[in-house]
This record gives sequence, C-alpha cells and structure tokens, in this order.
Amino acid sequence: MLKLNNISKTFNPGTVNEKAALSGLSLDVRDGDFITIIGANGAGKSTLFNTVAGSFFTDSGSIELDGKDITFMPEHKRARSIGRLFQDPMRGSAPGMSIEENLAMAAKRGGWFSHITKVDRAMFRERLALLDMGLEDRLTQPVGLLSGGQRQALTLLMATIVPPKLLLLDEHTAALDPGTAEKVLELTKSIVANDKITCMMITHNMQSALDLGNRTLMMDKGNIIMDVSGSERDGMTVQDFLDRFKAGSGKALDNDRMLLN
Repeated sequence: MLKLNNISKTFNPGTVNEKAALSGLSLDVRDGDFITIIGANGAGKSTLFNTVAGSFFTDSGSIELDGKDITFMPEHKRARSIGRLFQDPMRGSAPGMSIEENLAMAAKRGGWFSHITKVDRAMFRERLALLDMGLEDRLTQPVGLLSGGQRQALTLLMATIVPPKLLLLDEHTAALDPGTAEKVLELTKSIVANDKITCMMITHNMQSALDLGNRTLMMDKGNIIMDVSGSERDGMTVQDFLDRFKAGSGKALDNDRMLLN
C-alpha cells in the first residue's frame, strides 16, 4: 500500500547545523494497517510524515502509494489521497469560514461538492453528532469561535469525510484536555475501523502505542529500530518496550514525556 524505499533526509547539509533526520529508512505499510509510532524527540517521526505527505522531498530513496511513485509529487496533489492531522488544533481548518463551509471544502477533495444542499447539511449534522460536542446545531458558526478540542474533532471529520487512502495522525490528541482527547481518540478508532482506512499515528504515550492499532514502530536517529505486530506485540508491556529500545539503540530511553505518560 505504502512503500518507503531507503529514504534519507538531511537538513542544513554541509553546515555546523547539519542534521540527518532520516537515514536510509525503509517501510512497507500494508493495506488496512493501523500503525502506532513512538520515539524520543528528534527521532525522525514528524520528518517521516512530512516526507510521506510531500511537505518536502527526500534527498534519496523513493516513496510509492498504491503502486504509484509519488516521490516527487507535490504536496497538494498527495493531499487528495493522504489525510493528516497535527498536534496543533488550530491547523487544518479555516477559522473565518463556518463549520459547514469547512466540511464542504474538505468534501470537494473527492470532486463531488459544488454547493451545500439540504441533504449535505443533514449528512454534516449526522457526522457532527458523533462527536457529542453539540456542533451539529452550529453549522453556520465560524470555526474560529470553537475550542481547540472542537476544532481538532472537526479537522478529523474533514480529513476523513472523503476516506483517504492513508491517514497520518501526528500526536493529534496531545494538546487536548484528557476528556476531549479521549473523545477524539474514540472517534478516530471508529472512523478508521468503519471506513477501513490505513492509518499511521505518532504518539508519546507508550501504553496507547501498545493498545491501539495492529502494529507498532519505534524510531531512533532517523530509522526504525523496532517493528512489532501480532502475538509478539499483544504480549508486550511498556517495560518490554524500554528493554527493546535499549537493546536496539544501545542506550536507555530518557525522554521524560514518554516515560511519564
């Protein structure tokens, strides 16, 4: 489904600030995978997502999506097939437009929206009601007036209203309060399962990485040092992860944010 073949990315090459963010990384994502990704700050997780989404091109290697080479495809063209949510709830929606206008704009990605009809509004209300945030009765309200949690939930609906081939979740609940984060996470699980969306999710919560999806990757220094799934993953504990990280990287994990979650 998604194939990354020996991709590398170095920032500020040839300077004192040179940083190898990805180092010959290869990955085969199967259709229907829900992959959780963990790693310390600077491990290359967000850089990985940026290369897949087309925010910048890799220095070497290739990227294929559904058998098509997208290595040098512009980001806006990849967005037709790849949905993405960021940690910042303010990204991904237009604050000056209404809720229904944002949803209609997102639906245009599938090429079937020209204007908002009564049927469209009924569908929007039905989708928004799943959030349990009262947004289904506020379709004409500007998105800029919503809370961060409400905007992130709306962004999730926008990213999946036309089910993408691949959904990238970059710590999309990290900035939310615990109650709202749980709602958005449950909605994520429901949408991914019901629409059979292939999904990759970055998280700093090691227990969530084990509990969610069907496969977990751990990254360090721009590469994948652990890839577990199936019965091997089912029996793992957080301590097992810490031990495997030390064995794979030669050092103990010292990221407080990950260890305290």
